[in-house]
Parts: sequence; C-alpha cells; structure tokens
Amino acid sequence: MAEVKKLSHYVGGEWVVGAAAQSSHNPAEPSDIVAEVPAADSDLLHVAADVGAEAGEEWASATPEVRADCLHRVSEHLDARREEIADLLSREQGKVIAEAHGEVVRASRIFRYFAGEAVRRHGLALDSVRPGVDVHTRREAVGLFALVTPWNFPLSIPAWKTAPALAFGNSVVLKPAGPTPAIADALARAIDAAGVPAGVFNLVYASGSSTNALLEHPAVRGISFTGSTSVGQSIGDGAIRRQQRIQLEMGGKNALVILDDADLDTAVRCALDGAFFGTGQRCTASSRLIVTDAIHDRFVAAFSAAVSALRVGDPRNPDVQVGPVATSGQFENILGYIEIARSEGAVIAAGGGPVKGEGQGYFIRPTLLTGCSPDMRSSCEEIFGPVASVLRVADYEGALALANATPFGLSAGIVTRSLASARDFQRRARAGMVMVNLPTAGVDYHVPFGGTKQSSYGPREQGFAAVEFYTTQKTIYVA
Repeated sequence: MAEVKKLSHYVGGEWVVGAAAQSSHNPAEPSDIVAEVPAADSDLLHVAADVGAEAGEEWASATPEVRADCLHRVSEHLDARREEIADLLSREQGKVIAEAHGEVVRASRIFRYFAGEAVRRHGLALDSVRPGVDVHTRREAVGLFALVTPWNFPLSIPAWKTAPALAFGNSVVLKPAGPTPAIADALARAIDAAGVPAGVFNLVYASGSSTNALLEHPAVRGISFTGSTSVGQSIGDGAIRRQQRIQLEMGGKNALVILDDADLDTAVRCALDGAFFGTGQRCTASSRLIVTDAIHDRFVAAFSAAVSALRVGDPRNPDVQVGPVATSGQFENILGYIEIARSEGAVIAAGGGPVKGEGQGYFIRPTLLTGCSPDMRSSCEEIFGPVASVLRVADYEGALALANATPFGLSAGIVTRSLASARDFQRRARAGMVMVNLPTAGVDYHVPFGGTKQSSYGPREQGFAAVEFYTTQKTIYVA
C-alpha cells in the first residue's frame, strides 16, 4: 500500500493541522486509504474568509506583472510534479493514467494562460456626448471568492476557477469535494511554492452543511460552484439573497445526434469518447445517442462491439481505457439506474453490471441501452456514469426536437456530412456548447465554457469570458 497522506488546511499561508475527520480512498481498491483529512469548523471557515479578504486588498493593488509572475510559477510547479500528481489523481479519483496526465497538463496551461491575461488591460475609451468630457471604463477586482469544486475534475476545475480569480486581483477560499482532497492539497502546495502571498489563496476541507459558514460570510463577494443541480440551486438562492456574485455549473443530459449521412467510424468514435471516457463522469458526457432510422441498426451493431471491447480495470495500467467510478455511492446509484432501465423495457446491448475479477473496486462495465423511449428515466435523468441510451428517430427534425427536449442545456453534438444540417444544428440546438463531428465532451481551456437552462447560471467560465465574473466594471468621467 502507498503512503497515507495526512492533510492540513491552508489558511493565511500556514498549514493548519486538525484531527482527521474523514479519509479518501482509492476507488480501484477501496481498502487503500489515500489521505486522512481534517474538517474545518465554522470558526476556521470564518478565519479563512477574514484572512482572504484582508490579503486580497493588497493583492488587488499589486502590479499585473506581479500576479502574472506568480501564476507562471504555479504552472511551472505543476509541470515539475506532473508524474507524481497524475499518479495521485489516478489513485484517488480513478481516472485512467493518460487522462490524469492530461488533466495535470491542462491545469498547468490554465495558469499559464491567465498569467498572460493578468497583464492584458481591460477597458474602453469612449467619446462623451458632452464636449470637454472624456469617458473610459476599467475593470477592477471584486474581492474574496468562495470556490466549491467537484471530484470528477479535481485539479482542472479548481485551476480554472482559481487562476482567473487570482489573475484579476481577487483572493480565494477553495472548498474541494470530499472524495478528492489530496489533489486539492497538490494544487495548494504548487500555489504555496510559487510564492503567492499569504492569505490570497486558502484551502479548507469541510462537509457540505458546514460550507454554509463560509458561503454566508459577509466578506465573500462571489461564489463559483460546480456540482449537482440540487446543491447548485440551493447555493444560488442564498447567494442571490445576499447579493453575492454567483456562477453555477451543474448537470447535463447531453445529446449526440447521428444522422443517416454520418460517417459510421466517426459516429462510433465520437459516441465512445463522449459516453464512456472519463468513466462517463463528465457533465458534458454523451448520455443520449439520438440516431436516425437509416443508420440506426448499423450504428448500434458497430457501437455495441466497440463498447464491449473497452478495457476496464486498474486506472494506473496504461492499457486500461475505463477506470472505476469514483465512490461507492456512485457505484450503487449507477447500478440502480441500469436496473431501472431494464424494468422500463430497455435492452442491454453491452455491459449491464459490475466487472467481475477486479477485486472490491467500483468497476462497472460500460453499458449501452437500446430500445429506449424519451420518457424513460435513463433517457431523462443524469446518471453520471458509463451508461448511454440510444433513441431512434425518423429524421433530422425529430432528432433536433428530441435533443432540445430536456431541462438541461450544456453540450450537444451532431455527426453528419451535411453542411446544411450542421449549420442548422449549430443555430437551433439549445445548448451552451455545440460540437460538429466531435464528442460532446472535451473542451479547450482558452474559450468560454457553460450551458443554458438548468445546466448553468451566471457568466461563463474559462478563457476570455472569465473576466466578466471575476471583475467589476467601473465607468469614469473626466472633465
């Protein structure tokens, strides 16, 4: 067994030791304890907010170059520890090692990108309607942000929230997901080693209910949350009452439309990646495969074979394509959905249960459901695991209507050789991100990320859009 990490909170530039209250486990081998974690009480959460708010005032007045240099150094520290952090990520979250490496690289590049954004002056010079008056706008830091992040991308999502917050002069208190605390610790240590001033970045471990002591603190000026729809809506309601800035990234039930004229190999590749890589634990995953009549049978045959051939097992084995789901709760929930789909009349074309011979790990065979109707729970509800439903439709218009018939609107994709269909889908798909001949999952770090309807609320994340959330705009008149 590997070493058990003893984690500490990071508040005001100090590592704050506390009694272990919970632990994280290797989902491929649950008896393997990865880290022992303290739990912050309300007093420590208040201290973190107070310290963060105070440190943020000086950080906001630092030159952009100071902030840029710090973020560059964070990127360099992540690069230097790439192998170690990727192995830890694979062990604690269950992500296959190639994807874990990719996540560490992505986090490093996010910090590098926002190091550049820190020195890019945002503002406009405008002509006044009055003679002798100059008008210009400038963007300024908002203050202290509370960041609440999930376990499915435990390094890159905290990175894409933290980096822009720091780049634009704000301070941060990060509350990571319970199943992946050691990855948050790795990020905090990179930030500490980079010389980010004490108190500008803080890390606390807390239960969901305890987190309210942080979110409700009067020094917190904004909240960025990624997680479930129910929790996000609850956080959003409170933030709006307190007049805090709020950014919510929540669920998805994303459709990949496959038209009669699609290239079959492209359709299979896009569906395989979108539905099952990342063990299906991506909010952008292709959980609904909407297939038109003429290609349906050929697609199902080819796709079923490809799904059945996926290699499931120890995520740190480089030959494995699909690792375990992240927690025992996820494991039971996903298996429950598969049984519900069976009871509703879906056909299990591939997979359909746990993987035998993989010890006590949370391994589920990638599962393809066919013969599905739009009203089945498996077709409507976010399962967040390696399960995809095939829905048969007559034509493009039926496919588009079904793709849009969901309360979610994060990502949508289409596989087609028709330029007319592709252009029409880009315009009419009710989703924040649209993919053409690409998987619905997989996005660039320098462009906006977010959805519509119940998937997202507030300004977009990532890339050039991040400035809208992490700064406030001031208009200045000079006679």
